[in-house]
Amino acid sequence: MKRKVLSAVLCAAMATSLFAGCGGGSGDTAKDTSADNAATDDAAAGDDAAADDAAGEDLGEEGTEVQADAVSTVGPDSGTHMEMWSFVELHNNFYAKMLEKWNEENPDRQIQITFTTYPFADMHNKLIMALQTGDGAPDLCDIERGQFPNFLQGEPQLYALNDALAPYQADLVESRFDIYAKDGTYYGAPTHVGATVMYYNDELLQSFGVDYTTIKTWDDYTAAAEKVKEASNGEVTMTSVDTGGTDWLWVAMAEHGEDYTDADGKVTVPASWEKMLTMQQGWINDGLAVVSPDGQLDTEGGRQIIMDQKIASFPKALWYMSRFLSYSNGELDTMDAPGKWAIAPCPVFEEGQPRSVGIGGTGTVVTNQSADPALAAEFISYAKCSYEGCVGIWEELGFDVCNTSVWADEKITKDTSNQYISFFKTNPFDVLNEIKEEIGAVTVNSNVFILQDYINVNSLNAIMEDGQDVAEALQEAQDAVDLEQ
Repeated sequence: MKRKVLSAVLCAAMATSLFAGCGGGSGDTAKDTSADNAATDDAAAGDDAAADDAAGEDLGEEGTEVQADAVSTVGPDSGTHMEMWSFVELHNNFYAKMLEKWNEENPDRQIQITFTTYPFADMHNKLIMALQTGDGAPDLCDIERGQFPNFLQGEPQLYALNDALAPYQADLVESRFDIYAKDGTYYGAPTHVGATVMYYNDELLQSFGVDYTTIKTWDDYTAAAEKVKEASNGEVTMTSVDTGGTDWLWVAMAEHGEDYTDADGKVTVPASWEKMLTMQQGWINDGLAVVSPDGQLDTEGGRQIIMDQKIASFPKALWYMSRFLSYSNGELDTMDAPGKWAIAPCPVFEEGQPRSVGIGGTGTVVTNQSADPALAAEFISYAKCSYEGCVGIWEELGFDVCNTSVWADEKITKDTSNQYISFFKTNPFDVLNEIKEEIGAVTVNSNVFILQDYINVNSLNAIMEDGQDVAEALQEAQDAVDLEQ
């Protein structure tokens, strides 16, 4: 285990030190006033163990990362030629469709883009090296949220998007842009809000006499868990707790208005973690929850216990909706059965606390090596932040988009032909609008990665599997991160 932690820490440190050569400055990172696992979480399916824990959230959003370079070129030869990289082929497919729309609407500003999809770690490492050396970077590139702080070290080698975003700014969820900002300058266009909600198997809960709509607090949730245990003779639990992801801990931070970092950027274990983990350890001891297979639910084993109806609920970002349509196997009548699952705000420790936190994300950037950075910035802002672009993101990818004008358009939000709206018992946009002002904020920087790696590899297993005292385990985590910052 120690070797794995050291590997993860060294990986983050190498990335930071590599990029520090791109410019002077303090290496400050932006504050997220709104969320990729950060890094689970959103770490599912990472390129290696370190990348999983440090940045895999977006891989979790989209599914399996590509294992070989995929290249395609879209647009007329007469257009301004650009290169674009991503680590998710579905992203590039979406951008290609938006490029065709752009070219239709802008006959005098045609663009041709060659899209290349790389494996996750390869792409981020290749981009860091290209920006460090000043040669070989694409015009446009996706950067996973957990990796983004590495690209804000010193003087960012990225083009400011403020002017290009201005036409859409009034409708955008500003906190999602703060994730990709430094000193008031926006460097990345987000893909989604990533609002965390609770997924309830309503049909299963009803069979145990539980009404999820009455669950407002974690005390209510625990009481419901006791009913599930009794009614199912212990065959089903209310939820599972993670030993390889920090989604639950992000929820706790958001509900208490806490953060990883203080005013000086020093990482401190949040006080709310002890409260959440003590509650979860109690669930395990009382048979009210199980440990998530493979450490978290966005894995094959994790999805299997959902499909087997071994757990009745769990918290995940809204992007997890796609799992219900992408991973069902047609044999188990759970994830692929419309009307069984409901989406609702997360319970809170005390009523009145915020009920959500943004998790995961991809910021698309324009590099300072682009031949026409202003045109590239206008295109990607149109593709990801305009009403048209965000409708496409919702319909193509099933994400809770950052342009709130989409949230208010009933042609979109009440369209029962949409696969996500028709699948869930509750309307995702109704829930999103309900928690609109409650989506919490978490800061991410390189020291946060060190803490998350330690928690995921050591602390959560020690607490949930070995029964270690929660306060003791968290102090060990704090001591470990203090040695590195």
